[in-house]
Amino acid sequence: MASLWAMEPGELRAGDADRERVADRLRIALDEGRLNLHEYDDRLREAYAARTYADLDRLLVDIPASGSGLAVPEQSAVDQPGPDGRYPNATRRWLAEMWRPWASAVGICVVVWAGTSVLSTNWIYFWPGWVAGPWGIVLLVQTINGLSSGEPQRWAAKRARKQAERELRRQAKSLEASNDE
Repeated sequence: MASLWAMEPGELRAGDADRERVADRLRIALDEGRLNLHEYDDRLREAYAARTYADLDRLLVDIPASGSGLAVPEQSAVDQPGPDGRYPNATRRWLAEMWRPWASAVGICVVVWAGTSVLSTNWIYFWPGWVAGPWGIVLLVQTINGLSSGEPQRWAAKRARKQAERELRRQAKSLEASNDE
């Protein structure tokens, strides 16, 4: 048997913790889109069967170290376009964004009206209609125009772009801070 001092570092036997670290790096590579599911499955199987450090290193040779430099910002699945280039659920999210302030304001007005009407027993005059009606008509026209012109997809693309820019600035700041240390 060869002496421990005469062995190359890659010939040393790997432990369970080493295999777990490689499995974690492979999972991150899958999440980043560097590996497809089939490649990930094959490499993961090889990682848990690996005996030496060289066996483990071979699995990561074409995968860059995690956190090296500025990575492409991750986006949630909601803010990523589908295979057809369209953002899923963009219309539903755009409508919610458009109508949420109106619904909140009208809800508050109705609660105030109900509270004051109970005290004064004047249930006949529904004054929140003056808030809900005109604002609702304006929003309805904007909604119809936006839906007919494809505004929800443009809104989703702009939102994803802004989110990516914010993430890049955040990563640049954290990289700059780590370089200063």
